[in-house]
Amino acid sequence: MTKTLPTLGKIKGKDQEKGRAKRDSQPADAVAIPAPGQGKRGESGYLAYLLRQASAANRLHMERALADLGVTLPQFFVLTMLGAYPGISGADVARLALLTPQTVSVIMGNLEKMGAIVRQPHPVHGRIQTIALSDAGRALLAQCKVRATDVDKQLRAGLTPDEEAVVRRWLVTLAVPGEGLAE
Repeated sequence: MTKTLPTLGKIKGKDQEKGRAKRDSQPADAVAIPAPGQGKRGESGYLAYLLRQASAANRLHMERALADLGVTLPQFFVLTMLGAYPGISGADVARLALLTPQTVSVIMGNLEKMGAIVRQPHPVHGRIQTIALSDAGRALLAQCKVRATDVDKQLRAGLTPDEEAVVRRWLVTLAVPGEGLAE
């Protein structure tokens, strides 16, 4: 499926004087935009673009899956990291969730208002706060994980276990400093 977008035609008559253009919707002037999987958005496209396209599609799918829980995808990332590494700092969460410290700070504030996290002073470094999930946060994370698992199953659909292992190794290799793209 391709979309056809009309291009702007020549400015004519009174519109020319007012600086406005009329749309020229003649097919000869149209630009065809390929659907995902077609043209450069398909197998002949740049790998980096295809990764971004797949990531965007997955993000949209995850956002829709989490929406009725009132959780955004970045909030889910933060909840997941706090569930896996209780008591870590906001800076650590930012590094693990691949978010900026400023974004994590806003997310933490929202999660705290929701009653999903609790903050406590670090036992040694007084200026650092440790963050952990509250009981409500653990329950919310459990609900989110059910949705994420469903999306993950859909993502793996059609892959054999061997193919999935190859994809996983390749993606990890891209992210490991010195092995892939990360330096």
